[in-house]
Amino acid sequence: MPRDNMASLIQRVARQARLTFRSPAGPAFGENLHRLQQLLDEVRAEDLHLAPRGPSAAAAASGGGPPWAGVVPPVSYMHICETESFSMGVFLLRSGACIPLHDHPGMNGMLKVLYGTLRIACMDTLPAGAAAAPPPPAAGSGPCLRALFRSRQHYTPASPPCLLSPHTDNLHQIDAVDGPAAFLDILAPPYDPQHGRDCHYYRLLEGPPAGAEPPALPREVWLVETPQAADFWCGGEPYPGPRVCL
Repeated sequence: MPRDNMASLIQRVARQARLTFRSPAGPAFGENLHRLQQLLDEVRAEDLHLAPRGPSAAAAASGGGPPWAGVVPPVSYMHICETESFSMGVFLLRSGACIPLHDHPGMNGMLKVLYGTLRIACMDTLPAGAAAAPPPPAAGSGPCLRALFRSRQHYTPASPPCLLSPHTDNLHQIDAVDGPAAFLDILAPPYDPQHGRDCHYYRLLEGPPAGAEPPALPREVWLVETPQAADFWCGGEPYPGPRVCL
């Protein structure tokens, strides 16, 4: 498909997202979701006037540890648009940054890498009572839940969008690998604590390692709910790309 107008591409993504998530239980949802996935797969960093970032002078002066530690947020967010049915924006991760394991209660989502490489670990919550054994002693006092660790994959700009639904891949952790990374993010509906859509963070509980190789996936695991990590926070930056009107 010819890339005739960069503004029209992100505008068409937003319009298709509004159409898709206006009726997520409707008969045309699958077809609309597929069309949205196709459009999102076309988006590149230059369409949004973004370029990969190297370490800044301030970050380089921070000394040991990650180059952003104590200087700038490890993750920044550029807001593009939001309606009652979806939100869209860009997350920028510094080199070595991680968005910790978290959930999206009752939400659909789509993630398209714009530059860099992301390692995304995806999990599903399992029904209460599905556990065959109690959680390990390391769980501590936090609430625990049983989950299916489905996948751990690398995504680049050449990869198709990463999808999540209310029941599949709804929990995930996102790590920037070998440099900074950015991704376009669509969540539907947006987070809204007043309507039960608040973000919760989790830590994976693992038993003693069985060997040098990591356990095969998929596998059942225990998770413990935790507060937001002290070394993770998200700053805000202005969105430099084409305007979106809905």
